[in-house]
Amino acid sequence: MTEPLRIAIVGAGVIGAVHARLVSALAPGAELVAVVDLDESRGQALAAEYDVAYHRSAPEAYRAESVDLAAVCLPSAYHADAVVEALENGVHVIVEKPIDITLAAADRIRAAERQHGRVVSVISQRRFQPVASFIRRSIDEGALGRVTSGVVESAFFRPQAYYESGDWRGTAAIDGGGALMNQGIHALDLLLWMLGTPTSVSARTGRLAHDGIEVEDVAGAVIEFESGAIGLLLASTAAYPGLPVRLAVHGSAGTAVMENDALSFFASATVSAPAAESLVESDVPPGWSDVDVAHRRQYENVIDAIASGGSPAIGTDDGRLALQVVLAVYESARTGQPVDLRQAAKSGASR
Repeated sequence: MTEPLRIAIVGAGVIGAVHARLVSALAPGAELVAVVDLDESRGQALAAEYDVAYHRSAPEAYRAESVDLAAVCLPSAYHADAVVEALENGVHVIVEKPIDITLAAADRIRAAERQHGRVVSVISQRRFQPVASFIRRSIDEGALGRVTSGVVESAFFRPQAYYESGDWRGTAAIDGGGALMNQGIHALDLLLWMLGTPTSVSARTGRLAHDGIEVEDVAGAVIEFESGAIGLLLASTAAYPGLPVRLAVHGSAGTAVMENDALSFFASATVSAPAAESLVESDVPPGWSDVDVAHRRQYENVIDAIASGGSPAIGTDDGRLALQVVLAVYESARTGQPVDLRQAAKSGASR
């Protein structure tokens, strides 16, 4: 029998606790063996909850616990340093979104990934939801015809207390952005997955419902794609009481809409609508959401990639592309001008 993959959580905050719960459900393929956090009381509390070792230093944890995979759950601007540190210690990595907050940092990660030959995956778990996967297959199989447009909405709500819960939240230097960088990036990733290579971005952002933050709580963008398709994006943390992510993909032969993690509309000139039960998660543990199960499936995909020596379904190129579009939204909003992503790629821009 193959030994379970040994996983350490790096960062014992709210997201680290989510990852610890997910990893604990991965047996027998993986097991949680360590929690790493500079905050000793917080780190020890999470480690005690799962009866694993606590370490203040990640390299110390990697050596002492023979760690195979690190889950980096730190504030966004610390991602690259933590990922590169893990790779230099021979450890594979799952890193929370965004990959980091600058393209230069993302490129550091990609260079270290190539140098050390380890798997790195960026969390984008919504791709593993059955409905999202079905819509992508429908596109690939031609059921929607030529894709002409896509609309994605991440209309969430975060109270003022959310931004006051950590001194890094809502900061440009550490959080890197607001409603789009930290919440809407999941919806943006779905839009990019469905529509392909983006070529230009025109956007506006606002800080309308929260005080004392440096970042946006509303962002809207028009994204043009290499195929000619047009995408519309809304990301907000100022939409009380908050709604589920909504994705609509329109084509010359069909339309598919995902809402509340379900297929709310499907029409195709060439194929019939799927049976509703075929798009329902069949293995949802009590208290888990469909997104939780999708998150677990991303872990399982990474574990399979490590075992087979292959590549994960969502890699550093995907994480960099999503970050590039987020930064283009911010630049367009700042300048009032469209951002040509093709020109940026030619010039090697790496904010």
